[in-house]
Amino acid sequence: MTTRKKKSRVIYPGTFDPITNGHLSLIERACHLFDELIVAVAKNGGKNPLFNFNDRIKLIEQTIRRKSFNRNVTVIGFDGLLADFAVKNKAQAIVRGLRAVSDFEIEFQMALMNRKLARDVETVFLMPSLSWVYLSSTIVRDVARHGGDISGLVPRPVWKAFNLKIETKK
Repeated sequence: MTTRKKKSRVIYPGTFDPITNGHLSLIERACHLFDELIVAVAKNGGKNPLFNFNDRIKLIEQTIRRKSFNRNVTVIGFDGLLADFAVKNKAQAIVRGLRAVSDFEIEFQMALMNRKLARDVETVFLMPSLSWVYLSSTIVRDVARHGGDISGLVPRPVWKAFNLKIETKK
């Protein structure tokens, strides 16, 4: 009699405004560690995103489709508590990225709250590859708004979307 191992399902949440090569680094790492990955795009009414909710989802889907690890990745938008979303989607863990010590304090507090709300869902911290440690969506938006070259910081679909936004504003 063979025993079937339970598939591991994790959620990588974020606003992803926009998705960067640092995010992709974490997605790829998570795909090698877990059977299924849900990239959960937060609506996040508290922020004023450059790209709207549906555009962020589409940009991630376009980016993932171009990668070899896409077979175990699903992109889903959500609004509300991450802990509720994790339970609803039967996730064993939430993947969070850490770039620097300053990220840890905020991430630690969120992980503890998620554990309080969803006891069976763990939080797993991953670091992006060293070449992307400095990178954030905020930095990418700032560089792009000031006319800097972001082509090496974001996936091609995001770079194209930024160029369309810039052309539209001219």
